[in-house]
Amino acid sequence: MHDEGRTRPTPTDAELGRLLLGGPRRYTRTQVTELSGMPPDAFRRLWHALGFSEAAEDDAVFTDGDVAALHALADLVHAGFVAPGTEASFARALAQPLARLADWQTTLLTSALARDRDGEPDRAGSPGDLPPAADALLSLLRVVQDQVWRRHLAAAVERAPAAPAGGEERELAVGFADLVGYTTRTRGMSGAELAVMVEDFEATAAEVVARGGGRVVKTVGDGVLFTAADPAAAAEIGLSLPERWGAVDRPPLRVGLAHGRVLTRLGDVYSSVVNLASRLTTVARAGSVLVDRELAARLRQHPDYRIEPLQRRSVRGFDDLQPWLVSRCSATEGPPDPAERSS
Repeated sequence: MHDEGRTRPTPTDAELGRLLLGGPRRYTRTQVTELSGMPPDAFRRLWHALGFSEAAEDDAVFTDGDVAALHALADLVHAGFVAPGTEASFARALAQPLARLADWQTTLLTSALARDRDGEPDRAGSPGDLPPAADALLSLLRVVQDQVWRRHLAAAVERAPAAPAGGEERELAVGFADLVGYTTRTRGMSGAELAVMVEDFEATAAEVVARGGGRVVKTVGDGVLFTAADPAAAAEIGLSLPERWGAVDRPPLRVGLAHGRVLTRLGDVYSSVVNLASRLTTVARAGSVLVDRELAARLRQHPDYRIEPLQRRSVRGFDDLQPWLVSRCSATEGPPDPAERSS
């Protein structure tokens, strides 16, 4: 018969390390470099690129899993999958989204550990046991994350089946969408209220971009960066975002779109086209969508959109920026006049 108030002991740091890292922390910095065969300076650069702070020389903080991962990275280089000298770039691209994911999942893990501490008496364990709810959580997350990763990898291969390891230049539409007056609107919000609004914004952006056949590159607080291969798809995403997001209690959304050659590398996008889309966003009015000359020319071929030139502007990096306002043609007005499309 169990004691009425018996609960599972709080897991020690060693138990949590075994749960999260797959084994105990047993190696110092010197030992892990010797075991992995990686030079100390290269290991230090790689460790920092992964986003981790410097470990003291005599602290045993590394695991057998760390050694195995370093061997796997060396194998990736030797096999030609990762170019020599780009290990740190590879590590940064891998670590940044995973670090964000881990920050979010900390709440789930904390909740699981609380369930283990406050669980039913007949589920109480003894010191040295892995916390069952936390262990189950990690097992389930691994299954989901692996399949989602494979799905995204398959989708990326379909978009760019011959992308070289160092990056690929492609013709893409790049879009920025940001919340107007975000700082002012959120100044009086509680943390819980702000979290709800950010979650709603990211969920709306992810759904609209995915439905439109685009890809969310990244979200940054009050904005989202996305790409689309098809100009009309980009325009539809840009117009749909403010419509889907609009509500009295939300700050309005504005969108800037540009089209051209873009370097896609390690999940991010680079070129003056990205900067141009960002600058167009800064001059767009709330609820509007502005595009550059290249995208405007392409959208004129689509009868569903009306393209109107606006006054030229001088913004940082672009002294004579010509924005074009995009809107949908109503059913009653019909498509734009052919002469207007050719202007």
